[in-house]
Amino acid sequence: MLDRRRILTGFGTIALATFVSSKPKAAALIKPDDASTLLVIDVQNCFLPGGSLAVKDGDQVVPIINRIAKGFANVVMTQDWHTAGHISFASAHPGKKPFETIDLPYGKQVLWPDHCVQGTEGAALSKDLSIPQAELIVRKGFHKDVDSYSAFTEADGKTATGLAAYLTARQVKRLFVAGLATDFCVAWSALDARKAGFETYVVEDACRGIDTQGSLAKAWADMTKAGVKRIQSGDIAV
Repeated sequence: MLDRRRILTGFGTIALATFVSSKPKAAALIKPDDASTLLVIDVQNCFLPGGSLAVKDGDQVVPIINRIAKGFANVVMTQDWHTAGHISFASAHPGKKPFETIDLPYGKQVLWPDHCVQGTEGAALSKDLSIPQAELIVRKGFHKDVDSYSAFTEADGKTATGLAAYLTARQVKRLFVAGLATDFCVAWSALDARKAGFETYVVEDACRGIDTQGSLAKAWADMTKAGVKRIQSGDIAV
């Protein structure tokens, strides 16, 4: 007759092996390669605490971006670079207040407080950014009569910044987007990156949003629909 204790021990061993084998495997870290670029969006003083268009907790993205940037040989940064009296400023429209919406020839335009005016301290990139290997700074929004959220295309949907051609010439295939603000310049850049054919990731904890009138949830829904991948900084091998 079989030993009862040996049978029970055998069942226990089988059960343990089944449990171990059924545990989900940890997702592999994403390793940036020469075909990968980190795109750092608008980490500028006006969007940081104390700025004229401060994004809540915007300064918290800086150490995260600095850390993940160490894993990238290719880094591009953007800089909002408006003229004084820019068409996107509420101050340029008598009787209008910041965050109201108006119709312009290229579509709906949210009106903003004056921000990131060319050559001002507010337009400067955060002094705490430490990305010495950054190879390119794309300035956007410098045409007085059209706003520009995306790093690729201005708000008229047709005026290109040249970034897509630059990345293509560098044989970049994968784009990782971080910065400010999630629901505007980050989202518009990510959506345009997908349109341009790049595999696109948004590093959620390396971004912060404005979230006006449900804009943050809508931005994530639009990005997900477009095939943008939502990841965390810890998913990237540095």
